[in-house]
Amino acid sequence: MALFMDFHEHLPLGGEDIAQIGEDARSKRADQFGVRQVELYHNASGQVYCLLEAPDEEAVRKHHAALGVDCGAVHPVHGVT
Repeated sequence: MALFMDFHEHLPLGGEDIAQIGEDARSKRADQFGVRQVELYHNASGQVYCLLEAPDEEAVRKHHAALGVDCGAVHPVHGVT
């Protein structure tokens, strides 16, 4: 599976949202599109970076659409480990 990073300029997340995303990441749970949350980086201003494992960019876009979240640029990325 490939890794992808996307950015959301204004996506305020509540504590319950962050807890659920964290649980999904720790359990390595994938959605119906084969997309799995690896990490999420966020700040109090609502800026959010998502690191996702997915079959391809289209799956990432479908993942966001199913959540009702706008998805801008999606970048394939590589880690150092």
